[in-house]
Amino acid sequence: MRLSVLDQSIAVAGRPHDQSIRNTVALAQHCEALGYDRFWVSEHHNHPTIVGTAPEIVIAAIAATTQRIRIGSAGIMLPHYAPFKVAEVFRVLDALAPGRIDLGLGRAPGSDGRTAFALNPAANERPEHFPADVRDLIAWVHNEPLVDRHPFAAVQAYPQGTTAPEVWILGSSDYGAQVAALFGLPYCYAWFFSDGAGGERAIDLYKKSYRPNARHPEPHSALCVLAFAAPTMEEAQYHFTPRVLSRMHRDRGILGPLESPEAAAAALAQYDQGRVERFRKDSFVGTGPEVLARIEELKTRVGVDEMAVVTWTYDEEVRRASYTHLAKAAGFIPKESRAPAKSADSDASRPGFPI
Repeated sequence: MRLSVLDQSIAVAGRPHDQSIRNTVALAQHCEALGYDRFWVSEHHNHPTIVGTAPEIVIAAIAATTQRIRIGSAGIMLPHYAPFKVAEVFRVLDALAPGRIDLGLGRAPGSDGRTAFALNPAANERPEHFPADVRDLIAWVHNEPLVDRHPFAAVQAYPQGTTAPEVWILGSSDYGAQVAALFGLPYCYAWFFSDGAGGERAIDLYKKSYRPNARHPEPHSALCVLAFAAPTMEEAQYHFTPRVLSRMHRDRGILGPLESPEAAAAALAQYDQGRVERFRKDSFVGTGPEVLARIEELKTRVGVDEMAVVTWTYDEEVRRASYTHLAKAAGFIPKESRAPAKSADSDASRPGFPI
């Protein structure tokens, strides 16, 4: 069971944003010690809930403080950037952590249209060039020739070395699956983003249209799911309440930091309770063994090679404990292992169940 982590540096009510970034770096160290396979960080802009805006910088910080775990982007939103610059950045990251860097690429803006324009005035024209940009980026990352008569054929990305970032395509639609298959790249579907809608179709399309190559002779796929584990289902649902509210708010266009479980429970009273309960039921929430069983069932049913987990909580210690419970269930660490060390912003006075 290959299990990885996606972290988005979530804003929390009453906590400075800079602490969210530092918690991401600390969580990567924690997950490496637990035995997770990869640790990916996302890119969003002008988003008051998700404050991770520069994954390449966070990856560098994680690379400097870990030794084994693979580190990557989920993803770099390529339409904002020149492929050559992205290749240079990730060649540098690979020099810092040789053979441990994943370069996950996305076509979506990770923002609204105005913000995308602020990032790159030509952004509205770039998505249609996404396949060509991916093609060029692969060549620069691996120090391979560009296509014949390419205007930048003489340009090379430095530093060069004996290893290279592993390029992935990320998505939540058929488009990304087709691009990944076209170039013979690993593909990860954001199951949590669409509640799984279209996920099985995208993975099936990816496999059926996959074009083998020397680096990846076989298709390699993954899913990323929203999950939370605690000692009991009651505790898990209690701490999951802020994430439920965030989802209900998001569907109304309301974005903001995670609230406490008590505040979130009170705010959820205004929503359709049937819809709230459906979201709770569909999410991967429970004890470590219960959550792992659902992850394994989905992995087998869809037929993917890896699974990744994204977890949002109000309390950082509770979030770290969730990854510990899941790792124990997966057999990554002995069940008698000690509890994880405290995070930088832990506060024993915060409300909630003890872990």
